[in-house]
Amino acid sequence: MVAYMEHKDLANEVISRERAGQIRDGVHRVQEQIALAEAAAGRPKGSVQLLAATKTRDVAEIMAAIDAGIRFIGENRPQEVSAKAEGLERQCFERGLVWNPLDAEDGEGVTMHLIGQLQSNKISKIIDPVDTVESVDSLSLAQKLSRRMDARDQYVNVYLEVNESGEEAKSGCLPQEAEELAYQLAAMPGLKLRGLMTVGAHVDDERVIRAGFAHLRQLRDAIRSSGEPGTDQCSELSMGMTGDLALAIAEGSTLVRVGTAIFGERAFI
Repeated sequence: MVAYMEHKDLANEVISRERAGQIRDGVHRVQEQIALAEAAAGRPKGSVQLLAATKTRDVAEIMAAIDAGIRFIGENRPQEVSAKAEGLERQCFERGLVWNPLDAEDGEGVTMHLIGQLQSNKISKIIDPVDTVESVDSLSLAQKLSRRMDARDQYVNVYLEVNESGEEAKSGCLPQEAEELAYQLAAMPGLKLRGLMTVGAHVDDERVIRAGFAHLRQLRDAIRSSGEPGTDQCSELSMGMTGDLALAIAEGSTLVRVGTAIFGERAFI
């Protein structure tokens, strides 16, 4: 068990009006930032989706974000998925929101993504509640996930995670290996390759950050236009976080992952 889970009840469903208001305001501020970045990049309003990164946030906090308009939530750890999924699904149902987005009209479904690393022995914890795994970064993990989903006669959406910055502390496959790995993922039963994901370079030079985002976009375009089996739906680019979302949007991001700017600083790591 993750240490902070001993100190915080992630299944908690009670929240003060003040705290809910803080989260609502955070969502609206980020939505405004996205709209401004879309306009600055000459992109249509609504072309970029906002995913709330909910690591260490409890059910009540996440539902406050959903009430403010969030429709994509991203969890880092399978243990947190297990702790929150039941309460989130029930509360969404009570609000008329569909937990399974495949059955939802636009705006009516709430989708959970796994945006943190997935170990193969934790796959069983995320199969049912998670719609999309953004952190597939190796052939081995993809094969294990494929076998598990195929045995259930189901599929899961996946993004290939690419380490564009080359920083050792970050997960993701090497950029030079990504295209071939994407073709292998796209052809696997039980997986649907929907896009690519990266974390921006942790540097102050905006040119370096943008170069990584631009390369991921070019890689996505090459994969989608390759004609390889299963690549025709590889359209998403999950890139950009609280500090660099405007740069990511300028380079074509379709999904930005934001936590701190919505919920405030985390009390736990």
